[in-house]
Amino acid sequence: EVQLQAFGGGLVQPGGSLRLSCAASGFTFSSQYVRWVRQAPGEVIEWVCGVFSDGDSVYADSMKGRFTVSRDNAKNTVNLQMNSLKSEDTAVYYCEVVVDGVRSRGQGTLVTVSS
Repeated sequence: EVQLQAFGGGLVQPGGSLRLSCAASGFTFSSQYVRWVRQAPGEVIEWVCGVFSDGDSVYADSMKGRFTVSRDNAKNTVNLQMNSLKSEDTAVYYCEVVVDGVRSRGQGTLVTVSS
């Protein structure tokens, strides 16, 4: 069974930083593309970034230069370093994978950017 758990969220002031992590199990982690998505209050799910099995990464335009995604295949984890946070980054953040055609989204972690 695919299991994903995001953690590390919290309250941070505008301009601050936060590091999220996603712990994964139940599939061959090292070969899977993993993505982060988020959902702001009252909004639809938004793609944030993704990291390929080789560590290459892609980002939504609004995250480029501020967010950095990385993975540790030895620990089955994906990390998301978020810098220069803005109020509009407030959302629940989730990690997702698609394994054998089935999308799995773990329990999210809430990030609140507010002064």
